[in-house]
Parts: sequence; C-alpha cells; structure tokens
Amino acid sequence: MNKTIVLKYGGNAMIDEKIKDQLINNICLLQGKGHQLVMVHGGGPYIAKALEKANVESEFIDGQRKTSDEALEYIEMVLKGKLNGHLVSLINAKGKKAVGLSGKDGNLIVAKKRYHLQKINGEFKTVDLGHVGEVAEVNVDLVNVLLKNDFMPVITCIAADELGNTYNINGDNFAGHLAGAIQSDTFILMTDVDGLLMDIEDPHSIIRQIKLDEVKKLIDQGIIKGGMIPKLEACKTALATGANSARIINGTKPQMLLNIFNGKSEGTEIIK
Repeated sequence: MNKTIVLKYGGNAMIDEKIKDQLINNICLLQGKGHQLVMVHGGGPYIAKALEKANVESEFIDGQRKTSDEALEYIEMVLKGKLNGHLVSLINAKGKKAVGLSGKDGNLIVAKKRYHLQKINGEFKTVDLGHVGEVAEVNVDLVNVLLKNDFMPVITCIAADELGNTYNINGDNFAGHLAGAIQSDTFILMTDVDGLLMDIEDPHSIIRQIKLDEVKKLIDQGIIKGGMIPKLEACKTALATGANSARIINGTKPQMLLNIFNGKSEGTEIIK
C-alpha cells in the first residue's frame, strides 16, 4: 500500500556527502515505488558555519539560539538560498521532480513569535528570542497539489507571521505540525542514534515500539533526556494532529529508511 511520508532530515546525515547521496537515492527509490514523500530540513551546522564566517555572534539561552535581525539574514540565506536548492538539485538529478519551498510559500506555515520562559534566581521570566517562531497555522493546499502531481516538496523551516515578519522555527516542530496537517501515514524523524534507548550506554537496548503515555513516564524517570525530548514532542504533535504513526531512525544509516517499508523493524515507532 502506498503511503504519504513526511521525513525530517538533518544531523550528520546532512553533513556527510556519501551518506547524503545514499539517503537521497533511497528517498527517490521510495517515491519510485509509489509513495508520496515530503522532506523537511533544517541546517544547524551550515548556519553555525555561515554565522562564524560572517563574524555574527550567536547568543544561546538555555540551549536555544537567539536570532537577531542580522543573524536571520544569514539563516534564511543558508536554509532557503543555498541548502534547499542543493537538496532539490540532488533529487532532480536522480530523475525525480523536487520543488523547493519554505513555510512562506502558499502560506504553508503561518508563524507566531516564540517567547522563552527562563528560570532566573528561582523565578520564571519571559525572554525574547528575537526571530525565533513557532507554528500558529498550517495550510496544506500547496503541498497536496504538488503530491497529487508527483512532485516532491522539499521544505525548509522558515516562515512568516500574519504581518509578514520572518521567523526561524525548530525543524522537528515544523515537521511534526506538517505531518499531522497532511494526515501522513508515517512521520519519520532522523537523528544520529538508532532510536530510543533504555540505556544510553547500551546500543542494543533499543525500544522498538512505545506508546505516548509510556514516553512521558520515561522522561519523568530521566531515562529519556536532552535533545531526544523535543524530537519526541514533535512526534507527539504529529500524532495528535492527524499523523497515523511516527518513527525515530538513524539518518546516518540510509538503509534503515528502505528497510522500514520492506517490513523490517528499524528505529523506534511511537504510537498513540
């Protein structure tokens, strides 16, 4: 059965050229088998490099980058102007039809400004993160038209609010909202590990399937922590807003993507 797949692409799978080529090839193979694919990408390492080269200082608040007017110019240039077009070219070179978009196109994602609650001296205070946004609304008409006509949307996580102000949105969160809105059969989120682990020191302790309520318990117990939590929040968003299933896999192992659709158990599947 052909499926609609939203794939969040990033991490080391984006940096290593050999892995990138293998992954793009496998994505195209899946589309060739009749599946409809939507790729959402960020570009953290490329952004950091561009800001460093331009001598634009990065300020982080609780691990989140504060985005100034100057930084936003470079972020949008890297994500939409360089990286998005590069990925589109790679897919087209494999004989497929990719279309590069950002959340601005067709009002695909309407953003709103995101404020951060920071704990200072025991009290929570609201901190302005600049041009950091979150998803306020999703309009999937453009994506649906492209999928219906065998195009592959390649979308970067830049969007504007109702007044036209530009924001950079967390790629996992962006992708989770989109996966739910188009009622995807599968939301696949790529990381640099094989999935959720019961023991971070033991790569064989992978959890193959887990329900959302069980995820919360593991977070409360401190078993799941750090950068995996926002990825699971994205999966939760996808499932809560219309996606049928969500899965976390290792993007540095491109064969995993094909294995999933050949009946093999890969990564961690998150279900309602």
